[in-house]
Amino acid sequence: MLVNTKTIVPMTDANQNFSKVVHTVDENGMAVIMKNNKPRYVIVDFDEYDNIAAAMQMRKAKIDNAAEKILNENMEALAELAK
Repeated sequence: MLVNTKTIVPMTDANQNFSKVVHTVDENGMAVIMKNNKPRYVIVDFDEYDNIAAAMQMRKAKIDNAAEKILNENMEALAELAK
């Protein structure tokens, strides 16, 4: 995962100065909080969160539809295997 260096906030800064995190989100759309020198948390604007949640819901629906289609197309074989 590529991380824009402008969005990185160390955990200690986030703990001591949360307004820095908020300012970073306002400027860049997100903040990546580092813990033990690794990206650990992402803070995003609530509108962006809504977009992410909607995309995840659409992805789940596509996977569910694909699984249902595969099951329906192979029901005979699955019934035979279940014997």
